[in-house]
Amino acid sequence: MTITKLKTGRYQARVTWYDANGKRINRKKSFDHKAEAAKWELEMNTLKRQGTLSVRSEEVFAEYFWSWYERYKDASVGDRTRRTYLTAYHALQGFMPPIPIGKITRRDYRTFMVRYGRNHSKSTVTKFNALYHACVKDAVMDGDIAKDFIRTTDVVFSNAKTRKIEYLSITEMHQLVAYLITSCNPHFTSKYMILTAIYTGARLGEIQGLTWGNINETEMTITIDHSYADETRTIKTTKNDSSNRVIRINHDLIRLLNQLKKPLAGAKSMVFLNQYGTIPTSAAVNKTLRESLAAIDLNKRGFHFHSLRHTHVAYLLSHNVPLYVIAKRLGHADISTTSRIYSYLIDEFREKTDNQIEMILDEANPNNHHNHHQIV
Repeated sequence: MTITKLKTGRYQARVTWYDANGKRINRKKSFDHKAEAAKWELEMNTLKRQGTLSVRSEEVFAEYFWSWYERYKDASVGDRTRRTYLTAYHALQGFMPPIPIGKITRRDYRTFMVRYGRNHSKSTVTKFNALYHACVKDAVMDGDIAKDFIRTTDVVFSNAKTRKIEYLSITEMHQLVAYLITSCNPHFTSKYMILTAIYTGARLGEIQGLTWGNINETEMTITIDHSYADETRTIKTTKNDSSNRVIRINHDLIRLLNQLKKPLAGAKSMVFLNQYGTIPTSAAVNKTLRESLAAIDLNKRGFHFHSLRHTHVAYLLSHNVPLYVIAKRLGHADISTTSRIYSYLIDEFREKTDNQIEMILDEANPNNHHNHHQIV
């Protein structure tokens, strides 16, 4: 590395190294002061010794993040997930100073998290932090940076912008199911879609896109391998690879769905076609849901179709279904996604479970009760 004084009076530092393919790389940068050039030279020399000096380490984090998304994620995610990545990218552009990813410190990232998080909800901040962290872990693995500057960072969020997960209690869910079953009409399929969401926890687009070929009565399963775009009324890929799944269903749902089956329906025929030959839109299904809740005197202002997915999770948690099983059923990539989204619910049911554990442990002492239980 060398520092040269230019005719303009500025100081230029230059660094040369070889990439993984043996290609010679030259990088130079000009500064107003020699001390600044020397500092940059020292930083580059440190990265060179660590073996993490690369062209990409000089990319601003926002641009590195988007390049990473295009390289590793774009081909396997749906439109909605792509929009999430795009919003996360814009958040970096708007709130993170243009620091090269190779020079970002834990303090820099923490400052960004505070700036962005103070006006955004917990779910948004936690989601974006997870996306950024996945990118940074890959950057370390690819040798573009030396350290993971996100690993121990706590998320910062606005309590005012954070909503509790809306879900129905078991009693409320029973009321809604009973009303829907007694009032559903095969000509109008929205109520059947609501029941399917309660029984499966599937997303609206996944339910809208179901075909008869996805329903296996013998195995009592539904295969989710595509979704439905409300705006264009076309079939599309699922949210991501992990969303492709096979889930068990119950006899009641099979019986209800068979009410919709036309005599000549083939494997590719849509399950929820109404009498007009269309699939109910998100607006139509949510309108039916609001009307159904009103019919049983349930006032749930913030409740919408996706809340049925939360209700499904709450119901399974209340029956002690393991979180790992729930994660697979929902189509989450791993249990951490489920834990992040449903942390409020999990804490709520953990208190109930802790009380059960206390009682069980008390029973371990035979002197605590008259009826002795033999441990097998």
